[in-house]
Amino acid sequence: MGWFLGLGIAGLVLLVLALIFDGVLEGIFDAPAGLDGLLSLPVIAGFVSMLGFTGALTLGATGLGTAAASGIGAVAGAGAGWATWRFSRALMSDRGADAPRGEDLVGSTGTVVTGIPADGYGEVLLYHGGRPTKFAARSSAPVARGAEVWVESTPSATSVVVRPVEH
Repeated sequence: MGWFLGLGIAGLVLLVLALIFDGVLEGIFDAPAGLDGLLSLPVIAGFVSMLGFTGALTLGATGLGTAAASGIGAVAGAGAGWATWRFSRALMSDRGADAPRGEDLVGSTGTVVTGIPADGYGEVLLYHGGRPTKFAARSSAPVARGAEVWVESTPSATSVVVRPVEH
């Protein structure tokens, strides 16, 4: 039983080391194409710790021999390794929406929060990436505070050129 508990503890230590030294030791094992991450440290750590702890539980609870406990532990370890691999692949392949760009603002509407003088700068509130964001705004004609505006262009990441919306 000591060997099984030692394997279980060694797997946990390996997992902690994999988390602390994130990616430093990842290049040691190279898997064939399509199986990327199958031999990663978290997968190996999951396999080894599950093999050890399941083997110890099987040996202590059932009284089966070491060979049976090793086999049951190996099956449980393979399941834990496979689940870790699938979970890490799901996390790594999660592709969110692209980050919003300034060009995405062209054609959107917003509200003036600081009046815009003719050929000067004021501020407008626009929804950028789903969040309200204030931008410096310029307009060829003066625009009063509270007016609705339409974005014509984005000369920089923090400024926009607007025109009043006529209803």
